[in-house]
Amino acid sequence: MQLPLQTRNALQAASPFQQRGGSSSSHQTRRTAAPPCLRVRASIGLPAEGILPVGLRVESLPRHVAVTIDGNSRWAQARGMPTSAGHAALQPALEETVRLSRAWGIRVLTVFAFSDQNWNRPKEEVDFAMGVFDRFIQDNVAQFVRKFALKEVKLKAQNCSNRYKINITFIAFSMPCSMYMVVPSGYCKTETHHQQEEIIMFCRDGIRLHVIGDLSRLPTYLQKTAHDAEEETRSNSQIDLMLGISYGGRADILQACKKIAQKVYNKLLRPKDIDDSLFADELQTSWTDEFPYPDLLIRTSGELRLSDFMLWQSAYTELFFTDTLWPDFGEAEYLEALMSFQSRDRRFGKRKL
Repeated sequence: MQLPLQTRNALQAASPFQQRGGSSSSHQTRRTAAPPCLRVRASIGLPAEGILPVGLRVESLPRHVAVTIDGNSRWAQARGMPTSAGHAALQPALEETVRLSRAWGIRVLTVFAFSDQNWNRPKEEVDFAMGVFDRFIQDNVAQFVRKFALKEVKLKAQNCSNRYKINITFIAFSMPCSMYMVVPSGYCKTETHHQQEEIIMFCRDGIRLHVIGDLSRLPTYLQKTAHDAEEETRSNSQIDLMLGISYGGRADILQACKKIAQKVYNKLLRPKDIDDSLFADELQTSWTDEFPYPDLLIRTSGELRLSDFMLWQSAYTELFFTDTLWPDFGEAEYLEALMSFQSRDRRFGKRKL
């Protein structure tokens, strides 16, 4: 399902790469990079599995990192650009953060992209942001598939047909930079069984996506995009990516209370059986059951507050605040946050002996 034409045109016009007069080719290359399997890691600039930047220690890395995106509007205003350009610029920074998280072995990445209170912003701004989130999931579909199929699997263009139709054989949210991969039915008439296995291995070496929040308030096209991505990445296992869109920590707690109350009312649960663990299981973030609580929460733009993000889950989360605006958040800033985390003495309420 496509975005409304007006939104697509606005997204194109607001590209910060175009408005600054520069070429988007380098950004485009990064977004359509090859998958994070060992066979191609070196060719796309990712470290081999287990190799970290100097100063990071694998045993001290957070397993779950949460990030609050903030500062897009200020980033645009500082450059004399419209607010929409700031929202458009959040995408490359988000892709880079996902790529680095995957490369450095972060197990879960949760991104607070849009609060349930952000609906109070001007409709034009909200509509544009929804388009950015949709594009983040499924941008560059045809281009990425063609590059992978022709370059990585060594398939020949003359043997491929119906390349860009939406007759889907499988979809895989497999990139370290979070791109939808679509392989249409009949894409390659002469591909071998070995090539098919390579494609399947490729898509499984990737990202498992889940969108949390009040999804009923999202545009229909974004609901469809999110649902399809979740279904098709269900088997991926390298990193869990949770996107908070129309999410609020208090609303999450409230909906968990309602579900528990309904179970008690239906005599499926006794009040005395309600404990921390049971309550946590009803939160939306319980989807990533291995590491549901963030070890590190990063907030950009210099604001020093949680802003209703993962309130229950962040009881013992280490906080890192940076003055960097989100579109400027990159490898150096992420590395600084992880280094800070490694220096913390986490006692979880216990006294150090």
